[in-house]
Amino acid sequence: MKFGKTDHPELIDFSLPKDHRDTEVLLKKIDDPDTFTVHIGCAKWNKQDLKNFYPKGTKDELAYYSRQFNCIELNATFYRIFPAETYQKWKEKTPENFIFFPKVIQNVSHLRRLNDQAYPVLESYLEVTSLLEEKLGTIFLQMHNNFSPKDWNRVVYFVENWPKEFRLAMEFRHTDWFNEESVAQELYHLLEENNIANTLVDTAGRRDIMHMRLTNDEAFIRFVGANHKSDYSRLDDWIERLDTWKSMGLKKINFFVHQNMELESPLLSAYFIKQINSKLGCNLKIPNTLIDPPSLF
Repeated sequence: MKFGKTDHPELIDFSLPKDHRDTEVLLKKIDDPDTFTVHIGCAKWNKQDLKNFYPKGTKDELAYYSRQFNCIELNATFYRIFPAETYQKWKEKTPENFIFFPKVIQNVSHLRRLNDQAYPVLESYLEVTSLLEEKLGTIFLQMHNNFSPKDWNRVVYFVENWPKEFRLAMEFRHTDWFNEESVAQELYHLLEENNIANTLVDTAGRRDIMHMRLTNDEAFIRFVGANHKSDYSRLDDWIERLDTWKSMGLKKINFFVHQNMELESPLLSAYFIKQINSKLGCNLKIPNTLIDPPSLF
């Protein structure tokens, strides 16, 4: 992932900001009997991106990947709507507990920018995405860097008309969504009122969008490693914060690991799984080939 890339990660203060004042208020209001769940995975499953992850001779990458991790952040759906049979094939070849978290196609977010022409495309997208059935997790919508609060009315219409049978997370990248107090508060309240997750993106060069404001019972986190030794201490910090949120009432953790240069995302993911198992009392599988991952540095 190139978003937020920096050539000098050693100069970045990676400390997680304090929680937004309303995050604790929100979490303490959650009265949900649902079981606490944790999903951790990468963004893609192909060999080109996951270097040295697949054993020699692996023929079906998804089949192997889905038996090592319990989810995938499905970036492929950002680029095109796949045929119905593709979604059915993905569903059939993955284990019972595997979950897909697909990104909304770019025609909706980047090309049509939530205008009226986006909705026929969205309808087609959801029609085939729903074929994942019980393996469909939270869908996430990522807006373009230059999509600013001047298009607030489009966001309101989109959120209020989103079909509530699908869980949704939204990611905003323009700095004004978070650094103009009145705008930020309106956005947070809109998402909270409609049970939509406010995506947290932790990347080196964009510390300005680290808002730490949850808007429902889900922490939907996209972590971007900087291919630097600090990637591990950053993950440790997330373990501590997630443990705190869990104690406050958080029900769902969905954590996806990227790197600026996708070299060792599985290694970082395996490390994170091992730590979260220990700290939060989870029992997630650590990928077979990475039980004792070597140091990257």
